Order: sequence, then C-alpha cells, then structure tokens
Amino acid sequence: MLAAMPVGAQLAANAPVIVGDGIPLSLTGGGGDALRGRVIVGNRQVGLCLLCHSGPFPEERFQGDLAPTLEGAGSRLTVAQMRLRLVDSGRVNPATIMPAYFKSAGLTRVAPAFSGKPMLSAEQVEDVIAYLQTLRNP
Repeated sequence: MLAAMPVGAQLAANAPVIVGDGIPLSLTGGGGDALRGRVIVGNRQVGLCLLCHSGPFPEERFQGDLAPTLEGAGSRLTVAQMRLRLVDSGRVNPATIMPAYFKSAGLTRVAPAFSGKPMLSAEQVEDVIAYLQTLRNP
C-alpha cells in the first residue's frame, strides 16, 4: 500500500496527496462534467484512451485491447483510485504502459508537444473521472 505523499516535485506546493491507492481530493476542488469527460475519452487526439482501452462506444471503431475495458469502470474503482491512475498510473503499477496524464517531470519518452506540461489539465482529469464513474455494471 502506498503511503500518503505528494505525487511529485513537478507539481505546485498544493500537489495532490496520495492516500493508500488513491488521491481522495479533487484536483480542482470540485467535480467534473461527465459529458465533457466522455468526449475526452473518445477523442484520439486528446485522451488517447481508446488506443489501449475498449468500452461502451459503439460509434468508435478500432478500440484497444491492451488494457482493461472501461465498461464497468465506475463499479471497479473509486473516484480516488481513478484519480491516481490518471495522474500517475506508474504509482500503482510501475510496469504500466498507461501515460501519466497529470505529471510533467521525471518522465521518459515524452512527445515534444508534452515536454514539461501535463497531457490533461486538472479540469480534464476531473471530467474523465466524472464520466468513468457513470460506467457501472448492471
């Protein structure tokens, strides 16, 4: 189990704090918008989620199969667990191929467009979490 600590020195003094296997506090101080989150998840230029994940997106062809399906994600993971996986998935699984969407330092193999900055903003991370929480098992 991970100890409570900031994600990394690359973030501001108000860095998200990891507690156990999650980040319990919102990066923005509030919730996200599930509709905007769905757009991010389905967008191959922004979220890139569907390169590796599949899910309930009948309009999207060629969904990934390298990572767990997003279908039922809201039933499998808490908000805090999702937030840590999006912020810095390597903290949960050091061998993961999932990018750290809200980490900007200490990374390798970073595209020049993302060098020194996060792939998603705090608001976008919270939007994705809001959407993924709507994906519940029946």
